[in-house]
Amino acid sequence: MSEQLLTDVPFTDFELDPRLIEGLHATGFVQCTPIQARSLPLLLAGQDVAGQAQTGTGKTAAFMLATMERLLTLKARDPGVPAQAIMLSPTRELAIQIYNDALKIGRATGLRCCLAYGGVDYDKQRNLLLDGFDIVIGTPGRIIDYCKQGVLNLRQMRVVVLDEADRMFDLGFIKDLRYLLRRMPHPTQRLTMLFSATLSFRVNELAYEHMNNPQMVEVSPDRRTAERVEQVLYHVGAEEKVALLVGLFRQLNPDRTLVFVNTKRVANEIVAYLNHNGFRAEMLSGDVIQTKRQRLIEQFSKGEIPIVVATDVAARGLHIPDVSHVVNFDLPQNAEDYVHRIGRTARMGAAGDAISFGCEEYVFSLQSIEEYIGAKIPVARVDDDMMAILKRPARSAIPQRPPFRRRR
Repeated sequence: MSEQLLTDVPFTDFELDPRLIEGLHATGFVQCTPIQARSLPLLLAGQDVAGQAQTGTGKTAAFMLATMERLLTLKARDPGVPAQAIMLSPTRELAIQIYNDALKIGRATGLRCCLAYGGVDYDKQRNLLLDGFDIVIGTPGRIIDYCKQGVLNLRQMRVVVLDEADRMFDLGFIKDLRYLLRRMPHPTQRLTMLFSATLSFRVNELAYEHMNNPQMVEVSPDRRTAERVEQVLYHVGAEEKVALLVGLFRQLNPDRTLVFVNTKRVANEIVAYLNHNGFRAEMLSGDVIQTKRQRLIEQFSKGEIPIVVATDVAARGLHIPDVSHVVNFDLPQNAEDYVHRIGRTARMGAAGDAISFGCEEYVFSLQSIEEYIGAKIPVARVDDDMMAILKRPARSAIPQRPPFRRRR
């Protein structure tokens, strides 16, 4: 982790259970990030927190430590009283990441963690929950399913975490969230944490409705993007973007790069061109089955697949170390999605590059993106030698592109 991201506050300054300190040290965590240093004193004192910080700055460790400390304290005080925690995530990938972090930090605590998310292992997850758990981590839909079956008793939840709350709204989970929160103990009888990269008005409204006098913790709220991400914009025609992408990749030699697009059809097209022009690439979209998606993410994390072309399903909730480049092949239509896309690189203080293409089809969103991040994205010139001469894949491998119609 970059020293610039860390504070001078060590975790040993807090009254944490020695088993948690052991897990932190084994994971390599010694000093706090700003969001951890500011939120942990409040959480350990029993105060609800709504926290905002850039993606990749240690929010997961903050709420995990507070959750585990609370459970360990409650169990030591009265072993006979049921006390469990629930962590809700908008995506399966983020739930898996949180679960893996929980195993590392809580390795010496004996706390049992379970996953509950859709797409795979319905009966396996159900049986693990029935066997007993301390922390359940999952997505709202699968959690509601198990609640209706009586597998989960929400009245036993003494700690509640809502991660990436703004994304919950984006994905239409707000009714599910309210369904779950209304079946949990009163906010005064539980510790509730809400963390997100952005705290919009609707997220704040949710916090004040379902939390107990939440303390707002905002770290670098005026800076939307990571400090060490180098951003650049190329203005290029829609029909020239693939040639520019391949040309740039020949210069950059990408070894761990995410390319974001707005549609699955374009993702398929780019993957076909990259694979036919000397690069190994795979596609990640919302309809890729969960087992294949997890395998692809694991291969990408290990560097076995150097390029992943993704729709916005991968824009949040993926902690993949050492992503060197993020390419917005299509500018996103939502300004917040730009921040979450480029947040896949330059995580935890590392450096990274964010490259964006502004074509006639999507450049209309550039103004709103720059207003949202509070800065102009530097523009670079497209020279002729940057445009690759492409080997065209077989026609059957390329989805037919409908004619572009200019927006009115």
